[in-house]
Amino acid sequence: MDNNNTPLLDVRHMSIFFGGLHAIEDVSVHVNQGEFVGLIGPNGAGKTTFFNSITGYIKPTAGEIEFDGKSLVRKQPAVIANYGISRTFQNIRLFPKMTVLENVSIPMHSTPKYSIWSAMLGLPVVKQTQHETEERALEYLSILGLADQKDREAGTLPYGSQRRLEIARALAASPKLLLLDEPAAGMNNDECQELVELLRGIYKMFNLTVVMIEHHIDIVLRLCSRIYVLNLGQLLSEGTPKEIQTDPKVIKAYLGERRRRV
Repeated sequence: MDNNNTPLLDVRHMSIFFGGLHAIEDVSVHVNQGEFVGLIGPNGAGKTTFFNSITGYIKPTAGEIEFDGKSLVRKQPAVIANYGISRTFQNIRLFPKMTVLENVSIPMHSTPKYSIWSAMLGLPVVKQTQHETEERALEYLSILGLADQKDREAGTLPYGSQRRLEIARALAASPKLLLLDEPAAGMNNDECQELVELLRGIYKMFNLTVVMIEHHIDIVLRLCSRIYVLNLGQLLSEGTPKEIQTDPKVIKAYLGERRRRV
């Protein structure tokens, strides 16, 4: 973890109201450089809304959001992505008719390396850039175990492979902060175990800062150094995995209910 006292992500007193509905109310969260932070809570707690506010898909009603010293409030998603924030989605958002390789290549074209005239004239820089992009995309696919599927349409991949492809695409944007929205959704126990090892590996390999929403509590406890708990749009608790596991408020509102369902 960075010893700098300034958080990489600093959300202060953020509220999001949809008419009379308080989706998020006075929530403050900070994430330091190099942390792996969990965000948990019951369905409807406001977790994905929180992610959507950070990435510019929802505008906060009140409060401040700063990333790497820059305000994210009222910034467009494309601008925020260029600041260095990348994410996956609770509902997979791939381009199903494009190949696996093309899906991962897309984020690398966000900052053009040649002019429109170079493209129209077919100058060598265009072909060279495309070759370099494909080589880099293949590296990400190899890390996620998908290189042998590079020419397959993304929509034809098994569900678990689509989840990994979405992570590969998020990494291809070279983020400073990676937001993972339920990466283990729909996975069985063996797939969850593989995911833990995969996320641990890419976290270290790319020197990432990560915030993860996840309902598989075991995954959160194994990967995260700190955990925030949301309930009914409000911050219920924050602490280490051990502190969260033993917090009576969290057990009553979330963990206890999940244990009864197991």
